[in-house]
Order: sequence, then C-alpha cells, then structure tokens
Amino acid sequence: MKKVKVLVLKTAGTNNDVETALGFNLAGASSDIVHINRFLRKEKKFSEYKILAIPGGFSYGDDISAGKIFANKLKYRMKNEITKFAKAGKLIIGICNGFQVLVKSGFLPFIDNNQITTLTYNDSGKFECRWVYLKTIKNEKLKMKNFWLKNLPEIIQLPVAHGEGKFVCDKDILKKLKERSLIILKYVDENGQEKGYPYNPNGSLDNIAGIMNPEGNVFGLMPHPERFTIKYHYPFWTRNRNIEPYGLQILKNAVDYAKENL
Repeated sequence: MKKVKVLVLKTAGTNNDVETALGFNLAGASSDIVHINRFLRKEKKFSEYKILAIPGGFSYGDDISAGKIFANKLKYRMKNEITKFAKAGKLIIGICNGFQVLVKSGFLPFIDNNQITTLTYNDSGKFECRWVYLKTIKNEKLKMKNFWLKNLPEIIQLPVAHGEGKFVCDKDILKKLKERSLIILKYVDENGQEKGYPYNPNGSLDNIAGIMNPEGNVFGLMPHPERFTIKYHYPFWTRNRNIEPYGLQILKNAVDYAKENL
C-alpha cells in the first residue's frame, strides 16, 4: 500500500519543518518539506497530498504579530486551494506558529470565515519553553470526528515553546466552540484540574490549548507533538521507561485516518 503523503509547508522563519516531517515519517507517512513559493509559482499542487502540516517557528520573524504574514499569504494568495483541500475532507494540522497561522487566516475554527479568534502575547510577558500537562477532551458526540486523540489517555504531556500562545475570542465565539465541542485540548495540572500559571503557560481563555473545526479535519494546537515522537524526548523517561510518545500518537492518528478514509 502506498504511504500517505504529507505536505510540510514552510516559509522564511519556519524552523520546525524537519522535526514535523520526521514525526510523520515515524508515524508511517511519506513527508515532503516544500517552501510556499513553489506553490505560488505553480510548481507544486495540494492535490498531491492527503495531509497538510503547518509547522512551528517564527514565520517572517513574527513581524506584525506571530504568524500574521504567513496567514495573509494563505488567505490572499492560496485561499481557494486550501479551502478546496479542507472541504475535500483532507487533514490540516497547525502546530504552534502553524496554529497562529490557521486562526489568523480564518481557516480555524470555521473555514471560510475571516479571523474571529487570535493567539496573542503570553500573560507572563516572556517566552515559555517547557513541558505542560494537557487534558484530552473526547466528547462522545465527536466519535467519528475526534480521531486526532484516539488511543491517548485523558492526561498527557507535551512541550510548549512560544511567546504568543494566549488564545482569546469573544464570548459568543467561545460559546460556539463549547456548544460544538471544538475545544479538544486544555492546559491542566498533573491531576487534570484547570489551573492558572504556570500550568496554563500563556493565560489562554478557558485554558484552551487546541481546537478543531466542526468537521474535525482541521486541528490547531500550541503544544508540539513533533517534539515527543520517541520516548527519549521526554525529560523524565528514566523514571518512566514505559512512557508512550504522545506526540507520535497524534501524528499516527492522522496518518491512519488518512490511510483508511482518504
């Protein structure tokens, strides 16, 4: 069987492309790292791929605001292609800077919208780079949609590394996210309780760490799954030699879903 093809889309300032591609390869896919300019020059087509990954980094130096210039490139130069990709049910994941890009281009939480949420400066006023606890939210209503979190325990750990990770939106949008069960990752303490800083590293509204679109095929998160794809990435692996690399499981879930359904 042919391997699922993953596009890792990079631009100036992207610096997690290699880790993201390697993570998907470890998950059983075949990844290509492609600069956005090759699509703008019509040298490459989105139709070649089943999964689009927008990785972390500091695209265009995070000038204006984190991910905003990259987001504008997608919104004003590639909107039709990406909308078609998403509406075909293909998968999109935005990690850290990629999450910022997805919300600021309007592809999350509801495709075809203008920007209605954002990720802004951490309340701490500094770059937060460490491991955090996360609660995986597997609402029964989302059985077929919530494949991203399949085979994960309720509480997992992943690393974060960002200066602008605070998720904010107005009350009406937050209500819609909750009603449609689109919030699927939250910052918590080691017991699964929602807490403030330092457990919530950025001050995100409602402790939100990751959301998806109503169809379930577009997923954005601030933590880095590609930085926990082998157990030796975990700083306490010698204390827990049976630790599962939760980041790899997230990527594998995407690859398995694409293999079976796309």
